[in-house]
Amino acid sequence: MTDLFDLTGRTALVTGSSRGLGQSLALALARAGVRVTLHGRDGAALTAGADLLERETGTRPATVAFDVTDAAAVEDAVGRLLAEQGVPDVLVNNAGLQRRAPFTEFSVADWDAVIASNLSGVFYVSRFVAPGMVERGSGKIVNIASVQSVLARQTIAPYSASKGGVAQLTRGMAADLARHNVQVNTISPGYFATEMNTDLWQDPEFDAWLRQRTPARRWGRVEELQGTLVYLASRASDFVSGQNIFVDGGMTSVV
Repeated sequence: MTDLFDLTGRTALVTGSSRGLGQSLALALARAGVRVTLHGRDGAALTAGADLLERETGTRPATVAFDVTDAAAVEDAVGRLLAEQGVPDVLVNNAGLQRRAPFTEFSVADWDAVIASNLSGVFYVSRFVAPGMVERGSGKIVNIASVQSVLARQTIAPYSASKGGVAQLTRGMAADLARHNVQVNTISPGYFATEMNTDLWQDPEFDAWLRQRTPARRWGRVEELQGTLVYLASRASDFVSGQNIFVDGGMTSVV
């Protein structure tokens, strides 16, 4: 059975992987034997992320810097990456951001930023990687969404819209790509104690609410996403496509 999960020698591009949740996902793949390319916009953060993976795995990952919201920049950078390294076996679309404000006060600029980063960026990167996977006849694309792909909370309506869009984009991609042996799936994390959620997990009131609302009665740990990613990146999931897998301590299963 372990052969089904063997990723030795495969390659992967993980967007938004210089820190936080994305870094943990990249580390999981690297520990499984994948040759990982880290992505970010900040060169210093990318170097620090590469240093960490090298310390943890003994192998230094490649890095690439571009803005996922700039279609021309994505096409240029991904084109160079494919020319230098070939088409990755695995693409993980993790890059994203959060903005919070009441709906009636949410600025157009912040709406545009959230949708561009969380949804359009997934389309842009996938659009320029997928043709090579189709030509090769194999590939795995894993899009990172959120429990907000099916739930909503006050002050984050655009974020919920963007993550719901990711889940539907995943299904649409699967409909077109599954026939070419390219599987596309979504991982939707619940609440994890990450840098993006610092204001939340440091808020005693929200912390108490979260622990009461989640059947597991705690925050998620970033390493708890790693097994799901390895599964979706491996041959074990070759007949799984278009799915949205919730790693949320049971949050979306209860009222």
